[in-house]
Amino acid sequence: MGVKVRLTAADLWRMGEGDVRRELVDGEVIEMSPVGGVHGHVTARVASRLSRYLEAHGGGWVVVGDVGFVLRLPWDPERVRAPDVAFVAAERLPEGKLPAGFIEGAPDLTVEVLSPNDNPVDLQQKVRDYLEAGARRVWVVAPEARTVTVYRPDGTARFLREHEVLEGEDVLPGLSIPLAELFGP
Repeated sequence: MGVKVRLTAADLWRMGEGDVRRELVDGEVIEMSPVGGVHGHVTARVASRLSRYLEAHGGGWVVVGDVGFVLRLPWDPERVRAPDVAFVAAERLPEGKLPAGFIEGAPDLTVEVLSPNDNPVDLQQKVRDYLEAGARRVWVVAPEARTVTVYRPDGTARFLREHEVLEGEDVLPGLSIPLAELFGP
């Protein structure tokens, strides 16, 4: 019987970029399938709105897709998650700049855009991971339902429908995204 090797964030980094998106959970690599067109379109719209806000106000960086965050959770200090979109405040980064490698700690804002094949248990674990690691907000965007759920570290959540407005709250003050614009026609 062989001993299962527990991988580290450094091991995942050495695997390099490939055709699949990868995360590291409990020392095991989790590969994620490519996403569909609606997912990609909504992800781009969220990233665009956040980027425009930061161009006007400064204060940090928006990253998309395969950017890994080493969450340093007490029960899994090497856990690496790769949100669809993330905002990282400049003050959290050494010299206010993004590193070439994975980013240490959770993003200030994490955005996960649901796909039809997402597992609800896995999604809730991701939300928990981000919040436990210090994320200030997690947005779960559901394109098919045309809703967004905003999760906060204090355990509260807010469910928004397509006629409502997504706010940046204290993470991105003044940011306001009408969901009807986010989801489009």
